[in-house]
Amino acid sequence: MTIPALNHEQREQALDALETDEFDVLVIGGGVTGAGAAFDAATRGLKTAIVEAQDWASGTSSRSSRLVHGGLRYLYNLDFALVAEALRERGRLLTTLAPHLVKAQPFLWPLKTPVIERAYSAVGVGLYDVLALAGSGGKKTVPTQKHLSKAGAQHLFPDVRSDALIGAIEFYDARVDDARLVINLVRSAVRFGATAASRTAVVKIQQQPDGRVTGATLRDAETGRTLEVKAKSIIMATGVWTETTESMAKTRAGLKVLASKGIHIVVPRERIKAQTGMFLRTEKSVLFIIPWMHYWVIGTTDTAWHEQLEHPVPTSADIDYVLEHANAVLASDLTRDDIIGTYAGLRPLLQPIGSDEAKSAKVSREHTTMEVTPGLVAIAGGKLTTYRVMAEDAVDVALGKQAAAERPSVTKDTPLLGADGYQAVVNRRGEIAARYGWTQERVESLSDRYGSEIDAVLALVDADPELGKPLQSCDWYIGAEVAFACRYEGALHLEDIFIQRVRLNSTTPDRGIAAIEETAAIAAPILGWDEEKAAHEKDNYRHRAEAELAAQAAGTDQAASEIRMGAADVVDTTLQ
Repeated sequence: MTIPALNHEQREQALDALETDEFDVLVIGGGVTGAGAAFDAATRGLKTAIVEAQDWASGTSSRSSRLVHGGLRYLYNLDFALVAEALRERGRLLTTLAPHLVKAQPFLWPLKTPVIERAYSAVGVGLYDVLALAGSGGKKTVPTQKHLSKAGAQHLFPDVRSDALIGAIEFYDARVDDARLVINLVRSAVRFGATAASRTAVVKIQQQPDGRVTGATLRDAETGRTLEVKAKSIIMATGVWTETTESMAKTRAGLKVLASKGIHIVVPRERIKAQTGMFLRTEKSVLFIIPWMHYWVIGTTDTAWHEQLEHPVPTSADIDYVLEHANAVLASDLTRDDIIGTYAGLRPLLQPIGSDEAKSAKVSREHTTMEVTPGLVAIAGGKLTTYRVMAEDAVDVALGKQAAAERPSVTKDTPLLGADGYQAVVNRRGEIAARYGWTQERVESLSDRYGSEIDAVLALVDADPELGKPLQSCDWYIGAEVAFACRYEGALHLEDIFIQRVRLNSTTPDRGIAAIEETAAIAAPILGWDEEKAAHEKDNYRHRAEAELAAQAAGTDQAASEIRMGAADVVDTTLQ
C-alpha cells in the first residue's frame, strides 16, 4: 500500500505546485488548528495548500500537556458549552478519528474534606460524565467516576502523601502525543490531495486594491527561494503569531491574543508509584501528573510571556513552582535530580481589551474565527482537543454560508491515517512481537504511535534488519522510527526528529545529545546529507540542546530567553 509521504522530494514538488497552481484555500500555520483546517478543506474536495514557517507542530502544538480533555476546571467557570463541545470531540478521537493516538487515561481528584467537597466535586465530575455521554449519543467512551476511600486512593496511587487527601474521585480523560497528531493530520490532508510545505514562511499577503486577498508571497527557509501562490481564500491559524500575520495585510478588523506560558517537567516512570494520573487545582492554574510510557509529565503553569515567541523556555522559578505543587501531594519528594526533561509552550489566549495579564488563567479558551478582510480568515484561541471544530469553523467562514452548506465538513467521521485497521493491528501484536523478537511492550508502543501504518515501519526493518534494533542511547525507540520520520513524516533536520517525532529533546536529561551520532547516521543517507551537512546538523542540534539546558537555570523569562537565543536556528524562519 502506498502511504502519504512528507519528505524532501514531496516538499520540492509542493513548492513547485504552490508557484504554478491556484488554490481554493491556503492555510498558514502547521499547528493542530492549521493542520486540522487543511484536512477539513481537503476532505471537502477543495484544492488546498498548507505552509508552516518552521517544522510541523513546532509551536504550541508540540508543547501541550499531551491531553485530550473536556476541561473539568471550566465547569467551575460555568463554561458548559465549551466543556460539552470538548467532550464530544474527545469521544470522536477515542473511537473513530484517532484511537491509535488517543487513549483513555484515569485520574485521581484528591479530596481534603469528607462531606462538602466530596459532594460538590461529585456533582462536577458527574456532570462531566453526563455531558460526555450526551455528546457520544449515550455511548460510554470512557468509564464513569468512582468514589474512593483514603485506602482505595492510596491503593491506586501509593505515592500520594497521607495528609494530602481523605479520599478521592477517580475520573477519566485521555492522553495524546500532540506532535504526532498534528503530523498525522498534515499527512492525512495530503492523502486527500492537499499540497503541504514546512519551513516555508509567508512574508506578504497579496491583495487587490479593494482589499480582497488573492494569494501570498512565500519564502523557502531552506534555500531562500521566494515564490508567489494564488489562493481564493487564506486561513491564518498562527496561534501566538496571529497579530504578526495579520500585519502582513491591510485589514479592516483583527484578533488579539495573549501569549501565556505553560511549562512541564518530565520524571522517570519508576520515580512515582501509581496506577493513575492525578488532577489538582492550584491558585494559578491546574496541575496534572500524567503517566506516559516510560515517564511522567507534570505541569502546568499559566503566566504572561513577553519575550520572543519562537523558543519559549522554562525558568528555574517555573521548575520550582511545579516541583513544589507536585511535592505537596507526592510522598516521592521529587527533586531537580529526578527531572529528565522540561519543555515550555505558549497558549494563544484571546485577549480582551484592558485585560489583566497577571490573571491570564481566567482568559477564555474559546476560539474566535473572523474574516479580517475579504478572503482572509483569522482563527485564534481554543485548545488542542477542539481542533476539529475550530478547523470546521475556519473553513466554513472561508467558504461563506452558502458554499459551506453545499460542501459541509465530513471530518466528524473521517479517520486519520493509522486509525483504519488499528484494531486488526492490536490483534496481531503477539505475532509481530514473535516475528521480530520484540517485547509486547515495544509492539504496543509502535502500534499506538503508527496504528495500521505499522506495516510501513516493519517494511523498513525487513529491508534493513539493523533498523529493528533499539537506539543505543535510548531503547524506547528503534532505528526504523528515525527512518520513518525522514521518509514519511517530513523531518528535514535533526531537531525535527528529536523534538516532534522521536521525542528525546524533552524526555532525556541531555535532550538527546547522546543520540546525535546514531540518529544522524540513519538520517543522513535518506535526507541526502554529505559529511559537511551532517556535521553542521550535529553541531547545530548540540548547541541548541546545550542552550536549552542552560536556559532552564535562569531566574527570569528575559534571562532564559536570551540564553536560549544564543543558539542559532538551523535555518532562518523569518518569524522574529
